[in-house]
Amino acid sequence: MPLIVDEVIIAVEVGNTTTGGALPPAAPDPDRQALVAECVRQVLDILRQEQEA
Repeated sequence: MPLIVDEVIIAVEVGNTTTGGALPPAAPDPDRQALVAECVRQVLDILRQEQEA
């Protein structure tokens, strides 16, 4: 008698606890920080312009 599987559920837990705990996040480089700051500035400018209109 054939077996038909209608649904498969896969659960995964991601962690680094077995190798001594999680590592702290790496510090972002200055270029990335400058890029994020410029993006934030542009988004805030666009939102300000939309509120004025």
